[in-house]
Amino acid sequence: MSQMDVVTLGEHDAEQRGYWDAKRSDDINLLLGVDDGLYHHHYGIGDYDHSVLEAPAETREELILRELHRLEGAETELILDALGEVRPEHRVMDAGSGRGGTSFMIADRFGCRVDGVNYCAHHVEFTQKLARERGSADRVGFHFANMMQTPFEDDTFDFIVSNETTMCVDLDKAFAEFARVLRPGGRYVAVTWCRNDVVEDRSVASQQIDDHYLCAMHTRSKYFEALSANGFVPFHVQRYTDEAIPYWELREHSTMRTGVEEPFLTGFRERSIDYLVIASERL
Repeated sequence: MSQMDVVTLGEHDAEQRGYWDAKRSDDINLLLGVDDGLYHHHYGIGDYDHSVLEAPAETREELILRELHRLEGAETELILDALGEVRPEHRVMDAGSGRGGTSFMIADRFGCRVDGVNYCAHHVEFTQKLARERGSADRVGFHFANMMQTPFEDDTFDFIVSNETTMCVDLDKAFAEFARVLRPGGRYVAVTWCRNDVVEDRSVASQQIDDHYLCAMHTRSKYFEALSANGFVPFHVQRYTDEAIPYWELREHSTMRTGVEEPFLTGFRERSIDYLVIASERL
């Protein structure tokens, strides 16, 4: 790893890093990405093929996992579509890059340079090795770094994305850092689940999810307050709360379910939790 790569963690950040450091070979995400080598750490969008639930017992789980992975890919496409025109000479930062699925999909579609930042060391090692195996290490790099304190110079990037990672960080600190490394007029696209404070500020479902992931999901209004405070102007906001429900319905049928399925289903169904795509431009 580069000597420039830095990780400075507060108490909550250290808890989050500990959570991901502990998830290694038993991680469902490793099973989901085995077919195409795209390993994600986020959820899915859209309806699933209901016939998989009627498959024989000996093949049902494999089919369920493939469908879950297909829905993950559909979710990532929401980010790619919201990025707009990305040219090969552009640079993109993936904030909280996990095992690299989003980064690789961006590089594969646009042919641009992508830099992922992640404060989980074994994720970074995994993605660096995967980039070499995919023959894309010259275009896709991964850095052991905190997204709130990255190793990059001012105005380095043309685009920044975060795929279900901002509920783990202080939004003001993260967006201030994004504004620093993103050039004026650059675009930031986020997919996130958040508390719908129009319905209820902090529902039981949101508390259960926070407890499960050791995170502290933000209110919907906080996203727009923090974006504005740090010089970002949203130009596209789309709610996919209803479209997020089928993924969790399918995951309830998997032997890899973790117990967080019901809180997500409850939160989305009662609208106390929202699932959003937010695209902004930096002033």
